[in-house]
Amino acid sequence: MNCIHFTNEEKYIKDFIKLPGKLYSKADNMEDAQDMKALLKGEHPLSGYFKLYPFLVYDNRQVVGRFGITVYPNDTTAYLGFYECADRDEVAKMIFEEAENFAGELGCERIEGPVDASFWIKYRLKINLFDRLPYTGEPYNKEYYLKQFTDNGFCVSQHYTSNFYEPLAAENEDPLYDNRLAMFTEKGYEIESPNIKDYDVILGQLYKLLTELYSDFPIYKDLSESDFRKVFDNYRYILNLTMVKMAYYKGEPVGFLVSVPDYGNRVYHLKNPFNLLTVLKLKKKPKQYVMLYMGVDQSHRGLGKALAGSIMEELRKNGLPSIGALARDGKITQKYGEDYIEQLYEYVLLEKNVTKIYKREG
Repeated sequence: MNCIHFTNEEKYIKDFIKLPGKLYSKADNMEDAQDMKALLKGEHPLSGYFKLYPFLVYDNRQVVGRFGITVYPNDTTAYLGFYECADRDEVAKMIFEEAENFAGELGCERIEGPVDASFWIKYRLKINLFDRLPYTGEPYNKEYYLKQFTDNGFCVSQHYTSNFYEPLAAENEDPLYDNRLAMFTEKGYEIESPNIKDYDVILGQLYKLLTELYSDFPIYKDLSESDFRKVFDNYRYILNLTMVKMAYYKGEPVGFLVSVPDYGNRVYHLKNPFNLLTVLKLKKKPKQYVMLYMGVDQSHRGLGKALAGSIMEELRKNGLPSIGALARDGKITQKYGEDYIEQLYEYVLLEKNVTKIYKREG
């Protein structure tokens, strides 16, 4: 068994991209091969912000594991991501030893993961409910990965949950959220769904709110508005805007809630014509919604529940289940709609101190 660090060799890029197809089924492979190739070749919109070092583990010429180490300027943490591994302890041991040694050579003091290069791409490890197919935007992985991380010295540093909500009946009013929505409306707040023709304007407003409100999140890194637009521009094609809400006060954007229809993993495999047709169908007639992003300017306390109330209005109209995705422990959004939570998905970030510090020559 051997571990190879590569740069731009086509053979290794292909092997890196092919591994998820060997570990996952067509229904739960969440990797976009085109995005992955762009990252490996340094051609992704965010590639200029970090340095990515990809590795492959071979056993008898067969790929049995892969990972990437990402480093940022002026950051002593190395980010371990793109982790995929056969269900073999010796393969995982080799991956984590190589990762720690390489991070040490770079002068890093700590490893955190799984982080696929950036806060804006994908991070966190799923740890339960593997009997369910992944939802759009979910960080999905093999069930045994948590044990591989912890067996090799990693400890949980952050915990997150996603709430699966039962369908809301049309007559199922909720005084807390409905009254909060009415209260803020009476105060002059406008909570509305944007029009697709205003998408570019809304994207600029979201950039300002997101980068301010998410700046204290673990592993968060700043990016320019132009690069933010490149990353999120394609969302215009998958959003059902009735389930996107913007909040304004005196004409200024002060809050947002962004939901998408649950396409499963189909949006990551659009080269398949069947997946493309299914996405178009689900956009018009979703079976479930995923609430991916939410934020409120801190000077407008209580507005979050009003935004949640506006989404609950829509959910009562369509009678569909929903998922409130990926809230960090301690955030109030974890408690939104708790009376309607049917199941709780769980995710973690893990970390390990680098015990051997080397100087990487050159």
